[in-house]
Amino acid sequence: MTRWGIVATVKATAKEIISFVAYHLELGVDELHLYLDAPCPRAEAALADHPRVKLIQTDDKYWRMRRPREEHQRPPMHQARQFANAKWSYMHNNVDWLIHIDVDEFLWAEQDVRSQLDALPQDALCARIRPLEALSTDGQDITDGLTPFKSAALEWDQRRKETREIYPTYGEFLNGGFLSHLAGKMAVRTHQPDMMVRIHNVIQNGTQNPGEAELPDLTLCHLHAHTWDQWRKSLTYRRRKGSYRAELAPPVAPPGTKPDPDAPNLNRLFEEIEAGAGEDGLKEFYTEVCLATPDLRARLDRFGRLKMRNLDLQGARERQFGPQWA
Repeated sequence: MTRWGIVATVKATAKEIISFVAYHLELGVDELHLYLDAPCPRAEAALADHPRVKLIQTDDKYWRMRRPREEHQRPPMHQARQFANAKWSYMHNNVDWLIHIDVDEFLWAEQDVRSQLDALPQDALCARIRPLEALSTDGQDITDGLTPFKSAALEWDQRRKETREIYPTYGEFLNGGFLSHLAGKMAVRTHQPDMMVRIHNVIQNGTQNPGEAELPDLTLCHLHAHTWDQWRKSLTYRRRKGSYRAELAPPVAPPGTKPDPDAPNLNRLFEEIEAGAGEDGLKEFYTEVCLATPDLRARLDRFGRLKMRNLDLQGARERQFGPQWA
């Protein structure tokens, strides 16, 4: 029987961690490797003895063990810590497939995950899981329990055309209307020599994504900007160290081509919006791109890009860990 697991490096509240764990336990994950990037005593107590959860505290002792020859054992960038932790899990697991995702990402399966992975050809060493990005329901008339998500076309010209129509002011600066990644994440077949697990890809002996397949019935529900407060609070960090860093390329460029050097990346775009219109400008951007207004939902729906999902995170927490996690 095909066994599958998840590896994640997490720095989050106890409720967010338990939501992530409970949801994926109900999805049927066999092993969940959680690397705590910062202590979280309440979550640690709840998960300490769970048979399907491997909880690793990435303290100084851990990094000295992992990187004994390094003067500064703990990598300063969280992306490098993610690589190192995913590598360790890839070397130490009891599953057939390992999926590397983040604590704000939730797998959505149209059919059993195990069956989907089992159906992949033997020469498929990795399989791509495409993303959806959550919209905010703040102040919007949305059925209780449902979260609206946006998707984007895979074909570049279609994606570019749709994006400019769906997001009339800011679409020309965005890839598919997403603020986060469109690459998705990878499921990787375990026990393969010299396999390196990255964030959006895997590499084996210099070959990127060997035998890559698609998992069309498995998507990644990403809660990247699901409330204004959450997005605004994280904006400074994302611009400094995260997915809006200054050194990242502009998001609008066809695959395999160099971006227009004059095109702004997200870091510069937000800098220009803030310089020109301050907090109101950022709020205007968020309203057009991230808020599930009736107009945005109608435009997304016209192109088949609106996806409604009921993650039921509260229900999963209560069922898996008791009413104290409501």
